[in-house]
Amino acid sequence: MPKLTKRQQQLDKVAEANKELLAAEDAIKILKEFKKPKFDESVEVAFRLGINPKMSDQAVRSTVALPGGTGKEVRVAVVAKGEKVKEAEAAGADFAGSEELVAKIADGFLDFDKLVATPDAMAMLSKLGKVLGPRGLMPNPKDGTVTPEVGKAVKDLKAGKVSFRSEKDGGVVQMAIGKMSFDDARLLKNLAAVFEQVQKVKPPTCKGVYIKAVYLSSTMGPGLKLDVSRLPELHKYLVA
Repeated sequence: MPKLTKRQQQLDKVAEANKELLAAEDAIKILKEFKKPKFDESVEVAFRLGINPKMSDQAVRSTVALPGGTGKEVRVAVVAKGEKVKEAEAAGADFAGSEELVAKIADGFLDFDKLVATPDAMAMLSKLGKVLGPRGLMPNPKDGTVTPEVGKAVKDLKAGKVSFRSEKDGGVVQMAIGKMSFDDARLLKNLAAVFEQVQKVKPPTCKGVYIKAVYLSSTMGPGLKLDVSRLPELHKYLVA
């Protein structure tokens, strides 16, 4: 029998571990045992929800502030008018403007990760739906990116506030909770915050089991199934 490579041995270990539901702490340790590529992998969580994604009143969409941060610099652009442009710049926006910024975006400028707009500026962006929509960049009041408080929005996004929504196929919510370089407690703190927020936004019309399964994975690593019944225990990382 040919000798197993180190990675094959690791995959066998994961297959054995996945025979049982894992505590989040154990799952993170297993992910970190994998040989690291030359980049800092993201750590992602995926929730399989017991919703009907075809029903609009069961769509799950919200935001959550990751207390441990995202591990990446978030470039924020703001479309506003008058003094609100200065407020955005003072808060640390990478780009801020009015008609001139909208025209620049229409010409193909998309070097930002999040776009914030004041309510009175949304009319200027309406014609860019086909450009911004498919990229998930169109501001939306549900995730706090349409707001008169642009300064606060910029600071929140820079500090680690992220948005999530259920996929139209399968009712899955998936998002990154940090980097492999984060210490375990930092990742667990972010996972706890996401889990609690997903619970809070359970649609009232959703019946039966809401969170059916939760998986933790890294960019180049395996997917590990967590013990959902133990996830409420993660709250201790938020109050530590």
